[in-house]
Amino acid sequence: MAASARAQPDPDFDLASLLAAKEMIIVCGSGGVGKTTTAAALAAEAVVNIGGRVLVLTVDPAKRLANALGLQAFGNTETRVPDEAFTNVGVTPRGELWAAMLDTKAGWDELIRRHAPDAKLRDTVLANPLYQNVTGRFVQSHDYIAMERLHELHASGRYDLVIIDTPPSRNALDILDAPAKMMEFFGSRLLRWLTVPYRSRIFTMASKPFYQIADRVLGSRFLQDIAEFFVLFQTMEKGFVQRAREVERLLADPRTSFLVVSTLEAAPAHEAAFLAAALAERNLPLGGIVINRAMPTVLRQPAVAKAATQLGKAAQSTSLASDLGTSLGEDPDVVRSILAEVAVRFHDIAMVATREAERRAELQRLAPFTTTAPALDHDIHNLASLLELGDHLWRGHDAPD
Repeated sequence: MAASARAQPDPDFDLASLLAAKEMIIVCGSGGVGKTTTAAALAAEAVVNIGGRVLVLTVDPAKRLANALGLQAFGNTETRVPDEAFTNVGVTPRGELWAAMLDTKAGWDELIRRHAPDAKLRDTVLANPLYQNVTGRFVQSHDYIAMERLHELHASGRYDLVIIDTPPSRNALDILDAPAKMMEFFGSRLLRWLTVPYRSRIFTMASKPFYQIADRVLGSRFLQDIAEFFVLFQTMEKGFVQRAREVERLLADPRTSFLVVSTLEAAPAHEAAFLAAALAERNLPLGGIVINRAMPTVLRQPAVAKAATQLGKAAQSTSLASDLGTSLGEDPDVVRSILAEVAVRFHDIAMVATREAERRAELQRLAPFTTTAPALDHDIHNLASLLELGDHLWRGHDAPD
């Protein structure tokens, strides 16, 4: 672990302090650790305990999450979660909860409308046959649009707190690098290569045979359509580059904070530590680390291990198995085998819990605070279970081991 990633844990700082002090929380981490659900749970918890207008911007949320928020569905336009969704589970919200989904195409359409110098150019770009396909694959399109949307929502001033669930990515740094890669693209050789034929009549004539051959292979006007699209796109360079710089400044703004979500499995924990180091190297504000689906710490207590050993020995007792069998209406031999298996398996689980404790201790040294939620024994399918997760995180401030 790089020394620059180390942070001094602050015993007086916790999740409640973070949500109350910041205007933007960027929830990030590897895939499958519960980022989307965590972001929604934190937003709901902020509405209940802090108040104000809170927006959670999620990435392709499952239908069950919409249902958990008391909505049939939600999309790119912000939708308010009805107060009745809270009161129906016995909670009175202090503020308003809003939800929206990141829509990459709608985001790009809005960017084109904003940066096009005139209506004709705007309509030409939006009507280009390659527009949707190209922007869908363009310089980490989803990541950039997520940051652009965050900028837009913050600049609107409509919300006291915006919590954004970052897109799933093969590389945790994609979300951080997206604005810089947007600026880099406009100065790239690829863009110059694509647009020079349309800026130079001589080059156009010289390259005409190549385009004719390419058209026969790839389809009519394929390369021309690409080049024409990027010529149009390049006319909006100034606006895009300026906006990308603003997005970069927003990421480092004192009102912004990153929250890394991880489980204590080896790969996600390693990714979380790597991301914490990357944030430190870029001087971006890491607020804290959320440890999700953790095993109970009680599994590591010596008294519990001793009880498991005694259970294993007692399982060999005819009287214990017989008494339990009679009480449960089961065969004593079956009960005896189950008790013996439970005792053996406990030690395997306790070993996993010990490894989790080591990873937890490492993560605790990387952020001002960590907070933990246990592995729940049910799906999060309604607002009550979402608030249950939020309550665990709200109260789960970890003291360093």
